Amino acid sequence: MPVSDTIADFLTRIRNASAAKHKAVEVPCSNLKMAIAQILKDQGYIAEFEKVDNSHQGVLHIKLRYYLGQPVIREIRRVSKPGRRVYAPADGLPRVRNGLGIAIVSTPRGVMSDKQARRENVGGEVLCTIW
Repeated sequence: MPVSDTIADFLTRIRNASAAKHKAVEVPCSNLKMAIAQILKDQGYIAEFEKVDNSHQGVLHIKLRYYLGQPVIREIRRVSKPGRRVYAPADGLPRVRNGLGIAIVSTPRGVMSDKQARRENVGGEVLCTIW
């Protein structure tokens, strides 16, 4: 079944797998999803990820992280949707949980966290928030 918002599907699969306490989750691969997964790994929200090639587009195999039996990702939410895109300048990027979480932003310089976008003074489309 075709999915109209692949990023929302990606985030939902991660949210559902961590709520069900699965060790790993597999999602269809794309360059944008790999960039988001790299940020999640760098920030410590997932343990690791790898691209597994198959006859089609490939699959991302993501290993989830837990701390004392609870998922590290408490909430992961899509902000910019196909029906309502959300853009923000560098000084208007959202602060997630007063700095405890991160927002992932798609900028002209690539996909990066809100903190890195503020450092580089670049705005863009706010894809999602995680804490």
